Amino acid sequence: MILPTHEQAWLIAAGLELLGTRVPIAVADLAAFDQVQSKIAFARLLDDLGLPQPVWWLPDSPPTVVPPTFWVKTEFGTAGRGVRRAHSPEQGRVLVRELGRDGSAVMCQAPAPGEYGQVQALFDHGRMFAAHTCVQTGNGIGGSAASRESVDHPLARDAARTIGTALNWHGGLTLDYFHQDGYPHFIECNPRTVEPGNAAGVNLPALTIALTLGADLPVDCVTGIPGVRTHSSLALALGAAATSYRWGIVAALSSQGGPVVGSEVLTPIREDPLSAIPMAVTVSKTLVRPRSAETIAATAVDQYAITPALIDRVREATS
Repeated sequence: MILPTHEQAWLIAAGLELLGTRVPIAVADLAAFDQVQSKIAFARLLDDLGLPQPVWWLPDSPPTVVPPTFWVKTEFGTAGRGVRRAHSPEQGRVLVRELGRDGSAVMCQAPAPGEYGQVQALFDHGRMFAAHTCVQTGNGIGGSAASRESVDHPLARDAARTIGTALNWHGGLTLDYFHQDGYPHFIECNPRTVEPGNAAGVNLPALTIALTLGADLPVDCVTGIPGVRTHSSLALALGAAATSYRWGIVAALSSQGGPVVGSEVLTPIREDPLSAIPMAVTVSKTLVRPRSAETIAATAVDQYAITPALIDRVREATS
């Protein structure tokens, strides 16, 4: 079987007919992906479904009152790339030109209030049977969530169910949002299961395998256990190196108890001693040269990112 775990989920959806029925795979169809892979299409979908999000606009049709600071986003992008913050309308126009230089479509969006959160959900042809919500407790590169705490956010789960049902979604779906007291404003969708090791109390990998093989699935939606903390020491080290330099790296790792404790989801050294090797190499590089963190992260993202040019090529090949 095939388990699409990152950007290749869209690629597999685009070429699903080439696989036929020979390989078990749980992935939504391309028409559904098109509604959420694009940030602009996702913003329109949220409007159509009446789900909350910060005010957004296209550069050629700004609102009457533009917020003093706002985000400029390319239509396609991952891991925080293609997203820049503008601190004035003038800077926003510069960023629109810069991010759209390669022909990429660009949108603008007001900042969302509150704390960053995420809901990870699994669907069986539109039926949500597992969901987990968590909030950010530590920063990685680009403001990503390098450490998290599981929470009970029923409104975020309900919104995920609404989207998955509307799209007849099949497989994993992850929504990013900001919240105040559990009331979410959604900012982005990842049409896949993101970092399943953070899903306290919900075995997303096992459930994804069961879905893929057509095995029995939970009748009632399985939800996570609140109050469980998880972290990625490697992501914390990179985030600290990019912002706080050497002492920040040490402080970030120390605050989480280091990479050996049970809440580690990427390099669990006790269970997988060899995972200490990439951890040691990367942390050593950032301690010697903290600014290398951005290059390390960018190189990793370049290996899996689906670019607008690739999307155009695949559409031409499959049309």
